[in-house]
Amino acid sequence: MKRSLLLPLQILVAALALLFWWVLTNTSLIGEMSRMRFFFSTPGDVLQQIMAWFRSGEIWYHLWITLLEAALAFIIGTVAALILGFWLARRPGLAAVFDPYIKAANALPRVVLAPIFTLWFGLGIWSKVALGFTLVFFIVFFNVYQGVKEVNRTVLQNARMLGMSERQLLRHVYLPSALSWVFSSLHISIGFAVVGAVVGEYLGASAGLGYLIAQAEGMFDIAGVFAGMFVLSAFVLLIDWGVTLAERRLLVWRPDNDHHN
Repeated sequence: MKRSLLLPLQILVAALALLFWWVLTNTSLIGEMSRMRFFFSTPGDVLQQIMAWFRSGEIWYHLWITLLEAALAFIIGTVAALILGFWLARRPGLAAVFDPYIKAANALPRVVLAPIFTLWFGLGIWSKVALGFTLVFFIVFFNVYQGVKEVNRTVLQNARMLGMSERQLLRHVYLPSALSWVFSSLHISIGFAVVGAVVGEYLGASAGLGYLIAQAEGMFDIAGVFAGMFVLSAFVLLIDWGVTLAERRLLVWRPDNDHHN
């Protein structure tokens, strides 16, 4: 789809969603208006709450805490997954030994791990970083592992015939092959890094977006809950946009499919 058409369509979807929300909470077409407002608040009340947070400056501190936790989880999880993914993908025997243990660790429910991390690391940022790490690591690891395994065997054999060292193979063959898989996983793992931070804050913290949402929920402030979720969504989209820019710079050699749609 052409980019000139894509943005208007995306704006149209958002406008229709807001219109439906307004109809839901400001008319009696779908249900009793007071009841709908209690459960869903209204677009106007949510906007006022967001503006109040930014006018007072209160939101910036909470955003910073959540950003720090998510960034640490994202960076540590990604680096660890890249190293382990590349290493095991090039050692099939070792990968077969650890395969059931990696899958078992990935199957552990993160909600169960959250209180354990709180017990181990306390209520500070590191319990949230640990939770975010468990979400980011496995997404990136499996994509890196598969990306390296999918290296074109003909290209690999030709590179070896030309006398490339292992370091050169890593730089010129394995890494370019895995980059598309890596960035695909990064777009997903960004959201999960933030989710890990917010869930950890929700379960126990004194700052962060999760803390704001938990406080609003505790006071039955539906507008505050929805405002926190909208700020969180915008926050994730901005970070994802940054990864997209980095992806375009690093994958300039890849054909642009937009021109063929």
